[in-house]
Order: sequence, then C-alpha cells, then structure tokens
Amino acid sequence: MAATKPIDFRKGAKSVAALVRETMGADPFSGTLYVFRAKRPDHVKLVFWDGTGVVLVSKRLEDSEFRWPKIEDGTLRLTAAQLQALFEGLDWRRVHEPQRISTPIAAG
Repeated sequence: MAATKPIDFRKGAKSVAALVRETMGADPFSGTLYVFRAKRPDHVKLVFWDGTGVVLVSKRLEDSEFRWPKIEDGTLRLTAAQLQALFEGLDWRRVHEPQRISTPIAAG
C-alpha cells in the first residue's frame, strides 16, 4: 500500500510505522509492505514487519524520479509487479495484471 502524500524523510522506522497506523488506518505489523514518498520525487521509503522487527528501506534514484500519482491525501494499492516497477524507477502504471484466459472444455 502506498501513501500518496509526502512524509518527512527524517523519520525513522518507529515513526514511519506509526504513520501507517495514523495516516493509513492500517496495522504496521501485519506483514504488508507500506510505501512512502518524499517531497522530492527521487526518494522512497518502504516499511514492513518481517516477523522479528520493523524493517525500513530507503532508496534514492541517481538519474531519474519515481513515478507517483498527483499529491493528495489517500492511499494506493499496488500489485507486487507494480511495486517492483515503482522501486526500479519505472512507470508502475503501465504494469497490468495478466488476463485470465478460460481453459477450453473440448478441443476443436
């Protein structure tokens, strides 16, 4: 789940986990990965519970920017493929779920 409004990137793991509860109304200890953006579009933070502690990952792109929706209050659910694209600095909006194709009942 991604927050669409920027946060203060000076915050550490505990503070970012608290933001999950306060701004997203979610449980930071559920195992779900939460994504936060900075005011600058080349910074991102991920926070999640791995079963033993809160993990905080911070990434800054060197030569590009993360693709984000417009800044507003709210959250955005991303698929695993969309999250991977976002984290790599690609346009996650272009990643789509594969279409389900029904299996034929009979050959012919």
